[in-house]
Amino acid sequence: MKTVSKVVLTGAVLALVGAGAALAVLQQAGYAPRVLARYVERRADNHNPAIVRVGGMAASAALGADRGGGTAAPSFALKAGAQPRAATAEQAALRDVMVGSVPELLLAVGKAMPGDAIILLPGRYRITGTVGLSRSGTAAQPIVLMASTPGSVEVEIATVQGFAVSGAHWRVENLSVRGVCAQHADCEHAFHVVGGGAYFTALNNTLSDFNAHFKINGEEGRFPDHGRIEGNTLENSTPRSVDSTVAAIDMVAVNDWVVRGNLIRDFLKAGGDQVSYGAYAKGAGARNLFEQNVVLCESALQAMPGARVGLSLGGGGTGAQFCRDGRCIMEQEESTLRANLVAGCSDAGIYLNSAARSLVVNNTLLDTAGIDVRFAASTARVDGNLVDGAIRSRNDGVLYLGENMSTSTAALFLGWHPVRRLFAGAPTLRLDWAGEAPRRTETAIDTGVDLCGAARPAQAALGAFENFAACRRSGPLNR
Repeated sequence: MKTVSKVVLTGAVLALVGAGAALAVLQQAGYAPRVLARYVERRADNHNPAIVRVGGMAASAALGADRGGGTAAPSFALKAGAQPRAATAEQAALRDVMVGSVPELLLAVGKAMPGDAIILLPGRYRITGTVGLSRSGTAAQPIVLMASTPGSVEVEIATVQGFAVSGAHWRVENLSVRGVCAQHADCEHAFHVVGGGAYFTALNNTLSDFNAHFKINGEEGRFPDHGRIEGNTLENSTPRSVDSTVAAIDMVAVNDWVVRGNLIRDFLKAGGDQVSYGAYAKGAGARNLFEQNVVLCESALQAMPGARVGLSLGGGGTGAQFCRDGRCIMEQEESTLRANLVAGCSDAGIYLNSAARSLVVNNTLLDTAGIDVRFAASTARVDGNLVDGAIRSRNDGVLYLGENMSTSTAALFLGWHPVRRLFAGAPTLRLDWAGEAPRRTETAIDTGVDLCGAARPAQAALGAFENFAACRRSGPLNR
């Protein structure tokens, strides 16, 4: 009997030692369980049934530990669509041009002058050929395309790109724009901003069912810099069955854009490499800012194959011919990710690819693979973040860590999620603090406003917000 007990005890010790060694290896490798699960499934595919079965079991175990028994993707209800906005003094000074049909719209944009407010009357407009916004406004007198009341105008796009913006100082406001193509490849972009389309603004719109809702890039040596995408809802009702890029905001080779206060969700790619992004800036651009956005990789659409990344500086890289400098030694430079909430992603919540002098501050990441800083060209100050996952350097990326709270890779494999336990109900994004908020002990390097618009104290709470209740009253969570 004693011999049996010794054998059992010895076996248990060896198992623990083996498990500890395995966890140490996994910790060193740094791959989140959800990422490793996807790799194991791919490697086991097309082997004999026993290997496929074992691979599936291993992948399911890793995924269950990481995501909380399957998928802990966000499931809380958000009201879709833009909210009413009061007219601004700038708007009141514009010259109203009322249109009630597609032919009238085409005529109005073709003759647009600085200071025109082209107002679509309530109703449905079906676009079957690209609408060119090629005339230019000025800083003092932009050209505005708008609905007076959000939700009163629905624009259906049945073509590859709905609006092509090559004129400067356009503002698009309060529109609902939906792709209605039978084949997803035929509805690429709601708005394609190119070349001379500098100082473009999209404000308070709802865009649905596109591969890249906003596509922004250079053309013939000109770049549409200084744009703003603010207060919009960007979403898809089904996974996109395409081989091309799926990214709600696809910015290439542009500088000084602000992406603020948007709700971005359900950008799944069913074709090609199955890799998709909520938003990214790449192509040797600089000084782009992503702040106060809510990015839900999986909300209404969940548990699908593929890799979904929340926000990225550098994306998946850029061909040299599309880069601002013709080389893309760096994909991004001096760009910032600040006060964003990113949740429910099957891959990294924040991914930096050859992004030099980046600032990643005061973000909250839940149910993602964490923050990845990749390749030697990437240098990033990462500070004040609350990360349900790991913060890691890959392929010689350079990390300057401030005061963050994150979770080790080994803990994820064991199903330990201390960051989630800080909240009343993280798996459903009930994000009131369960106890005291985790606060900085050092003075923050960035004391701007949080996700909800509240001012940051010097000893701020880690993550995107001080008080989540305020977020329910304003900002992206109020849509």
